[in-house]
Amino acid sequence: MSKHILILTAGSRGDVQPYVALAKGLQREGFEVTIGTDSTFSTLIASHGVGFAPMRAPFAQMAQTDEGSAALAGKKSFDLKRIKIMLRQMMDDAWAIAQRIKPDMVIYHPKPLAGYHIADKLGIPGILAVALPLYSPTGEFFNPILGGGDRGHLLNWLSHTLFLKASLLPYRGFINRWRKEQLNLPPFSSELTMRGRPVPILYGYSSAVMPVPNDWKNSSHVTGYWFLDCDKAWEPPAELAAFLAEGEAPVYVGFGSMAARDARYTTNLILEAIQKVKTRAILAIGWGGLFDLELSEIPENVYMLESAPHDWLFPRCSAVVHHGGAGTTGAGLRAGKPTVVCPFFGDQPFWGKQIYKLEVGPQPIPQKHLSTDSLTQAIREAISSPRMRQNAESIGEKISAEDGVAQAIQIVKRHL
Repeated sequence: MSKHILILTAGSRGDVQPYVALAKGLQREGFEVTIGTDSTFSTLIASHGVGFAPMRAPFAQMAQTDEGSAALAGKKSFDLKRIKIMLRQMMDDAWAIAQRIKPDMVIYHPKPLAGYHIADKLGIPGILAVALPLYSPTGEFFNPILGGGDRGHLLNWLSHTLFLKASLLPYRGFINRWRKEQLNLPPFSSELTMRGRPVPILYGYSSAVMPVPNDWKNSSHVTGYWFLDCDKAWEPPAELAAFLAEGEAPVYVGFGSMAARDARYTTNLILEAIQKVKTRAILAIGWGGLFDLELSEIPENVYMLESAPHDWLFPRCSAVVHHGGAGTTGAGLRAGKPTVVCPFFGDQPFWGKQIYKLEVGPQPIPQKHLSTDSLTQAIREAISSPRMRQNAESIGEKISAEDGVAQAIQIVKRHL
């Protein structure tokens, strides 16, 4: 009888898509897999033949609201009371799924909160899986959520350990009440150890983009990216194929699931920069990051895109401009393209700094500092610098040679 693995994740598409790739790889190895996440992603998951179980985890929808846009822009914070109601529903749903399918292992993103505690209750292996080096303290770089960089060994180390404690502080009592009421478990001490052993951590990014620190424990593993590539039979819309065929490779501009405070203003700013650079461009509308222009408003050198698989589109572009999400960063680099990062929040500034450090793109431009002039200069530098192009191509070859899913599966097998 095959082992059943429960994967719990929540957030934007970038928080779900890599786990679908991991689930497909696990299924090819004979495991039964169920992904628990918000019903927004049910079609995506089912289309790849992976089991789906719904959780009330509307992070992506919250980001599209006026409150969400303001919070992402740093102008206000989310209502903690509302957040806790949502988290309780999500945790209850995750436990209901686990009771129903009786998994042999839980692989979990940190956002759903319940993964560690469900594994603890059931006495099964639990593996933390995330695309950011956030849960393994190191003296080699500063906490990624706090901007990364290097501020000396001691401060680097403290930035990780203190952040992990501080970020859990508002929720510790809330989680312990849930453990008692739903799981009949005592309060927990640390989510980084379970039954006296370190919790294994899978980091789904490439060591070519962020090298593995020498002071990490051997329970932390950088596997390479978990890419969910499109079907080889996928065909682009005729208009997109025609646009690509009729001129030089365009610059890709898109901010994924990020919702801009003023999408029309941002879109006009981008169009002005594109005209100044005198290049062709594809603008991906996303979930509100850019404004869907009327046909009469679109210049001849610009194509407005609803969506297209990054693994198909990026190799056909000259450079990529995006928000700096881990998955989009990986896809652009795998395609060997210079990258301009315009981060909103979270880990995005960290990946933007890493792009600059690797000399595969210019300095990141935070969204609040995004202007026609700053974007014009950044795009011009990205498409005209031979050094950036060569560095991007070199890193792209390294990423393409990796199989992050296969590496992750080997670690999963060891712990089962």
